[in-house]
Amino acid sequence: MKLTGAEIIVKTLIEQGVTDVFGYPGGQVLNIYDALYKESDKINHVLAAHEQGAVHAADGYSRATGKVGVVIATSGPGATNLVTGIATAMLDSVPMVAITGNVPCSLIGKDSFQEIDITGITLPITKHNYFVNNVEELADSIREAFKIAKSGRPGPVLIDVPKDVQAAVCDFCEQGVVEKFPLPKANEDLISEAVRLIDEAKRPYIYIGGGAAGLGLGKEVEKFADKTDAYIGCTFMGLSAIPDTFPRFLGMQGMHGHYASSMAQKDADLIIGIGVRFSDRATGNVAKYAKNSKIIQIDPDFAEINKNVKVDVGIVGDVEDAVSRIYAAVKEKKLPEWKELVESLRADERKIEEEVDKVNKDSFTPKKMFNIINEKKPEHTIIATDVGQHQMWTAQYAHFDSARRLVSSGGLGTMGFGLGAAIGAYVATKDPTVLITGDGSFGMNLNELATAVSYNVPVVIVIMNNGVLGMVRQWQTLFYGKRYSNTVLGRKTDFVKLAEAFGAIGYRTTNEKEFSEAFEKALKAGGPVVIDTIIDKDEFVLPMLPPGGSIDDIIVKK
Repeated sequence: MKLTGAEIIVKTLIEQGVTDVFGYPGGQVLNIYDALYKESDKINHVLAAHEQGAVHAADGYSRATGKVGVVIATSGPGATNLVTGIATAMLDSVPMVAITGNVPCSLIGKDSFQEIDITGITLPITKHNYFVNNVEELADSIREAFKIAKSGRPGPVLIDVPKDVQAAVCDFCEQGVVEKFPLPKANEDLISEAVRLIDEAKRPYIYIGGGAAGLGLGKEVEKFADKTDAYIGCTFMGLSAIPDTFPRFLGMQGMHGHYASSMAQKDADLIIGIGVRFSDRATGNVAKYAKNSKIIQIDPDFAEINKNVKVDVGIVGDVEDAVSRIYAAVKEKKLPEWKELVESLRADERKIEEEVDKVNKDSFTPKKMFNIINEKKPEHTIIATDVGQHQMWTAQYAHFDSARRLVSSGGLGTMGFGLGAAIGAYVATKDPTVLITGDGSFGMNLNELATAVSYNVPVVIVIMNNGVLGMVRQWQTLFYGKRYSNTVLGRKTDFVKLAEAFGAIGYRTTNEKEFSEAFEKALKAGGPVVIDTIIDKDEFVLPMLPPGGSIDDIIVKK
């Protein structure tokens, strides 16, 4: 059948199993939006308040499901407003397809109104991108974009389509959903070497990241740990892959990781990295990292092997297959001395926490807030965050019962990510959704409250309001002589009135009782609720590795 380019775009999205897209219309995508209107019974469009909110929503949609998120924006500023969100997805390996309109081909390169070279701009932050100047190549370009986005190490792909290509007509033949490119199987000799190291290890530590979480390898890792008597730690991006109740799980490791998890990694004689890139936030000073450990790294991306940390065995290829083959070959064993050491580290962690709890017994602390959230949130609740102290408190204190329950920007650390992402996660799953944010982060994209209200998204927005840029101020306190340059906000924004102005419900809380009551009401509200939660500006996220430091320099208390 003959269709316009715009109709081909929409038909191909439907063909690829897309049921929801996010975006904002404009002059150079009017044809696409007209085609969306005609297919509104098959594909749902969520209108954001800003293109950045839309791209974060597509990102959150993908993180919560593993599906390819889709965002649509017009040319010029519409396209450039996507850049931060595309980069966010790229650094966290989130599969996404961004479709932008552009001026007609005859006007390209003439500085036309709202013309921008968005493929050039996004080249470093996409897996691939396309400028489609021939309508006959459009459907296959979209199919290939989906294939690339979800294959290997996932990531974003951008497709730029001039307006005259959207209006042009050609034949369209529907095809099936594209499959991923097959990954190569890991080298057998490397698998054998990994098995040897694991069998010899006396203190094995399994270290999982976003790559393992994205593949849903939690159960396989649990079985692996049980067979080898290993303990499990994770990166920030690996959170929620393993439930907190699993007895071998020590939690997040790294700059703001759990004391026992970080110290156990330091004491391990073998680190088995699955889907991790050993980033600076996880390793600290690389020269001092894992000095007494052998390291195995398993990853689909060849570029990640030995990039940040020199490893003893680097296994590239199908991660799930590699883990399965290693698991089948390793010997089952018990390591009582390793268990005794790890349990002593856990005891040390409890003592540190008890000392802090005594000091804070009369204060409303983030830990007390999360105790309430953990107790009252429904099963399978998604927790989205922005970036800052609140994000790390979430990593330390929030409990996750199943995979893909944490939606947060790790690699790029994008303030303003959370609200759009929370909306996208809810649209994808219809699961209970809570956004943990700070007054600084929330101020960056609070306009997406309009989206939440318009679509009656029942997201509970908890603003940890300390009146400052908390994480940056913490660094200024510890490392810059308490010179608080531009981190004390001192804003007069009334978040309760703001919520009401947008059409949401707003509460303000200053203690445990008020927060508990507000959170319980918010969960039952059936629409967006903002809880302005007042906390102390001098509350720190601890433990902490100082910048450039190592685990030997860990800070556990003020």
